[in-house]
Amino acid sequence: MGDYMIRSVLRGTGVFGVALAAVAMLAGRSSSAATTIPAADVGAGLTPVAGEEVAIFSGGCFWGVQAVFQHMKGVKSAVSGYTGGSLKNPGYEQVSTGTTGHAESVRITFDPSQVSYADLLRVFFSVATDPTELNYQGPDHGTQYRSVIWYTTPEQQRAAKAYIDQLTKAKVYQNKIVTEVKPAQPFYNAEAYHQDYATLHPDDRYIAYNDAPKVENFKKLLPSLYRDQPVLVGSTQQ
Repeated sequence: MGDYMIRSVLRGTGVFGVALAAVAMLAGRSSSAATTIPAADVGAGLTPVAGEEVAIFSGGCFWGVQAVFQHMKGVKSAVSGYTGGSLKNPGYEQVSTGTTGHAESVRITFDPSQVSYADLLRVFFSVATDPTELNYQGPDHGTQYRSVIWYTTPEQQRAAKAYIDQLTKAKVYQNKIVTEVKPAQPFYNAEAYHQDYATLHPDDRYIAYNDAPKVENFKKLLPSLYRDQPVLVGSTQQ
């Protein structure tokens, strides 16, 4: 696992990106920062019958996004993977080149009778990602780290666009929201070693600096949606 530890500090960088990543880790916006945002006006209601719905988000390194949603009430699974590109069955090394068109993403299966899609959007924008960073998140640079909401239903599309408009009009962020809203594309599960990474490697310096604060901010800012015990993928892909 030694090479993975090195990669965890220098994710998404090439030979000339090593110095950039090091500077970003020390001087960039800390992931301990979070934004308190209002609940969505559109799509906030719960369905009366238990079931399953799928949501897909891209918002930088999938380790942190997965960790956040694994702690969300009503979420049945949150799997790291790749979507948005043309290459079939991509692997991490291919996606990391930034040439496949894929983005690191998380596929979330949730029970809409327990948590609404609007709540997922609120968590995504408040603690899982910075929606004003174009083609990067913190120390991770490249289109594979872009911010995208991949809607799986027309209702999700409407809710996502309405929420972005709501946050923009409310001037919640100082800078423009650059998160895209696009139809879902084929999703490919990431390698097994990427699943549950933040939970399994809490002492990893990348996790401690970039991802653990997201989970703590979730617990602090939105306690009604947070659960202590994360729902994990486990040793096999689902």
